[in-house]
Amino acid sequence: MYKILKKRALNSTVTLMEVEAPYVARKAEPGQFIILRVDEKGERVPFTIADYNRETGGVTIIFQIVGAATEAMNHLNEGEYIHDFVGPLGKPSELDGLKKVAVIGGGVGSAIAYPTAKKLHELGATVHTIAGFRNKDLVILEDEFRAVSDKLILMTDDGSYGEKGLVTNALKDLLDAGEKYDEVIAIGPLIMMKFVSKLTKEYGVKTIVSMNPIMVDGTGMCGGCRLTVGGKTKFACIDGPEFDAHQVDFDEVMARTALYKDFERQAHEDTCNLFNLEVK
Repeated sequence: MYKILKKRALNSTVTLMEVEAPYVARKAEPGQFIILRVDEKGERVPFTIADYNRETGGVTIIFQIVGAATEAMNHLNEGEYIHDFVGPLGKPSELDGLKKVAVIGGGVGSAIAYPTAKKLHELGATVHTIAGFRNKDLVILEDEFRAVSDKLILMTDDGSYGEKGLVTNALKDLLDAGEKYDEVIAIGPLIMMKFVSKLTKEYGVKTIVSMNPIMVDGTGMCGGCRLTVGGKTKFACIDGPEFDAHQVDFDEVMARTALYKDFERQAHEDTCNLFNLEVK
């Protein structure tokens, strides 16, 4: 059993939890993930490690309430326990030697981008962060990003906060202004990563994307995170979750993930009914 040390709502649909898991915290690195079960009958769900504290043994995860497991987890409070919390899993981000990087986060994917930006900052790299959200109410981790970024650009689709537009607009402006990056690292919705990849390919900038959003069971057994990279079949959970963006077949991945939406929606509705909640 793993004790919840901290719980904080980042916005109406996104929650931060710090969980007491000292063995995970001891070895965790940016890019890796954990698998948890809320209770003994719960499904196994992967979550990227958003932060860790080797001294206190705390591991932070940030999740969006979109399905049955996350709905049930959001009903747990500080001092209560998660049944299973296993990790770290996946390959760590390869950040050594990078001198200047643009880190791009989209929506809740910004929670995955943050530990990458933080680690790069600790390694002495120049970090330019672009974080995009639909509107002001959905902005998360602004202070945390500001503390580890040499430049922070916040974008909102409707212009209600920061600059109006998409993360690709901000990235293109930086590249056109002459910024030279060793890498661009993008983490967020598949459609966002696809168009970041398309843009950076035009400019010849190496780009890494996290395919964490398509993971299901985290072991490679379910096949849900299967994708084509450079013409070869890979699994996000065991071969990644990070890949060369210019080698990923995004259209194939997006078509496959669309198959699960009805199932996820039904599971979420069933859980809301269990807790007598309004389905959103």
